[in-house]
Amino acid sequence: MSILMVTGIEGAQNCAATVGKQLGLDVEIAQGRKDALAALRRKEYLAVLIDETLAECDPAAADKICESAGLAIPLQINFALSGAARLIREIRSALHRREREQALARRAAAAAIEAELKTTVAGLLLQSQLALNGSEVAPPVAERLRVVADLAGCLRRQLSEPLAASGQTVH
Repeated sequence: MSILMVTGIEGAQNCAATVGKQLGLDVEIAQGRKDALAALRRKEYLAVLIDETLAECDPAAADKICESAGLAIPLQINFALSGAARLIREIRSALHRREREQALARRAAAAAIEAELKTTVAGLLLQSQLALNGSEVAPPVAERLRVVADLAGCLRRQLSEPLAASGQTVH
């Protein structure tokens, strides 16, 4: 992945080279709104760094770039006042924040799926056991209901075991 730097400042190439070397990423430069939008249509970026001067002079252009950024993290930076070291810290911080947010989202999604599965399996187990206790169940149907109840019971036990006990982790 790479980073898109939207700026027209002198020395942008040197800054991009330093940032790229420190972060181990490719850094592309777009001189303005049109170049930035064309680059964003061509590929995905990890981050889009927008020169604050551009954002202040043409807020609509900056908004359009942010809207077109896709999954890239949009950052407004004053390139005239920020050195490469600060720029690198800002980018690292934003990337780490994104990683933490994604990890939290994965854990929340896994917990929601687990809860939904447990509820569904408990309902299936209850319904099959209630049907088995009914007096009007034909023997072939009763056998199938016992199989369903046994399978639901097995699923329920497996879902009750913590993931850590089975050696699995949620990434």
